[in-house]
Amino acid sequence: MDRSYWRTVSLVTLWQVAASVCYYAVFAATPFVRAEFGLSRFRVGLVVTALTLGYAVFLLPLGALTDRFGERRTLTLGLLGLSVGSVLVAGAPSFPLVLVAAFLLGTVYGTAIPGTNKAIYDNIAAGRQNLALGIKQVGVTGGSGVSALVVTGLAGVLFWEAGFLVAAGAGVVVAALFYVLYPGASDVSDAEFPDFRALSRNRAYRRLVTAGFFLGAALFTTTGYTVLYVTEEFGASVAFGGVVLALVQLFGSVGRVVTGWLSDALPADPKRRTGAILVVQALAGAGLFVAVANVSAPWSAAVAFSALGFFVLGFTGVYYSCMATLVRAGEMGGATAGGQLALTAGALVAPPAFGYLADTVGYRASWWLLAAACVVAAGLLVVVVRTESTVDDPAMAESSPQG
Repeated sequence: MDRSYWRTVSLVTLWQVAASVCYYAVFAATPFVRAEFGLSRFRVGLVVTALTLGYAVFLLPLGALTDRFGERRTLTLGLLGLSVGSVLVAGAPSFPLVLVAAFLLGTVYGTAIPGTNKAIYDNIAAGRQNLALGIKQVGVTGGSGVSALVVTGLAGVLFWEAGFLVAAGAGVVVAALFYVLYPGASDVSDAEFPDFRALSRNRAYRRLVTAGFFLGAALFTTTGYTVLYVTEEFGASVAFGGVVLALVQLFGSVGRVVTGWLSDALPADPKRRTGAILVVQALAGAGLFVAVANVSAPWSAAVAFSALGFFVLGFTGVYYSCMATLVRAGEMGGATAGGQLALTAGALVAPPAFGYLADTVGYRASWWLLAAACVVAAGLLVVVVRTESTVDDPAMAESSPQG
């Protein structure tokens, strides 16, 4: 692979790491926010909901703007906005203002998936895109893992808000580097705004994003409650909970790279191989949620969560690879925004429901809820694989598998 390939992939991945450190710091900080403001588990879920609501509301507009004006500009401004949002969360003096700051932070993270996915499909040749997308998606789990260690680690040495300030500073630096070094040719694209009505008529795409709702419920609720579950259920320290969350993200990163490589290397047409991988990940995730609900010690929980991370957090790269077999290249910004909106919609509903069940019934029922969501997603993905595509020139063109 040539130097330009690795330059693009490295720069986009670095952007994604910095953005995810800012965004996922909120998930790592849930024990501190709960203690600071005296929150129930249900109200902790509302923090995650506020964050993802901001994300959801602005995903489609930002996806359209990315297609219209180009990823260089939207990604640079988005990362600067994330840095500001991190400072606002750290400085919020009351729980209502934490919700407002989390909402604002979520809005600017809406530049991430449309912009970085468009960067990959604009600059990487067919046959290399799945691996590139998997590596880029490591930036999400990698950034989340870094935020877990930084937020929980600095809280023990300084104060819990320190991690947010470090994330903000790093975001400003990376935004400047990205703007200067990104190889994309233009700041303004002549592409039209995506036709969301046409996308909604694409049956396979519609079913894939419906599956995304249930997959997103599993993903974001797992990251939102890992630290709380480990500390409350097993009496472990917050620092140990942060390590477990970092392991979840580490194995999620491995899952994204491995499944990205498999998506390029396995035989069969792109839709079938990416769809089949997603089905396996969803079913494995369902089984591992049951395992997490039944572990009895901190270290066994760490092992179960690590495996869960590989499958439940490792699916996003393949999710977008599968999507690229269903839509045209010119629709990728809007289409991936719609796909991420579906993931995020699951995150709006599931965390409070998970917290309510944990408060009223117990954590086991909460984990079973996520297992059921994965089973439903697997069923929908089987239908996606079997649905005939109506797009003649998809963003991911047919190519020979790479060994």
